[in-house]
Amino acid sequence: MKSLFDPTTYQETKNRIQALQPDSAARWGKMNVGQMVTHCQFPFKVALSDKPRKAKWNPIMRLFKKSLYNDKPWRKNLPTAPEAKITDTRDLDLEREKLLSMVDAFYNKREQQEWQPHPMFGHFTHEQWGQLEYKHLDHHLSQFGV
Repeated sequence: MKSLFDPTTYQETKNRIQALQPDSAARWGKMNVGQMVTHCQFPFKVALSDKPRKAKWNPIMRLFKKSLYNDKPWRKNLPTAPEAKITDTRDLDLEREKLLSMVDAFYNKREQQEWQPHPMFGHFTHEQWGQLEYKHLDHHLSQFGV
């Protein structure tokens, strides 16, 4: 499984984010490209926070934990957390810069071993965080054809 902590994967992912255009159309789902880029910031905010987030333990979500970081692609049109749903208009260039900054900050923590628990899925190892962040970005970048 690819990880955002891998230097090659990190650079390839940044290049894919840069390749997004204002007229990039979704192959599935309801978000436009600006909304998607904003949505993709949410998991980075969780990972990069030094403050624990209030746990929202859900036994059903826990059943899906392994699918977050394995090699199997995610299904299209999966439900998302309400706080990560973006429905208003977003500026692609502005949101892309925010996302790229978060990707850089995450990559720069590649030596960090201890992470805050994920509010919905609990503890992830260092390796699992790198895989999860990559897989989420890959899912949505593929959604927009890059």
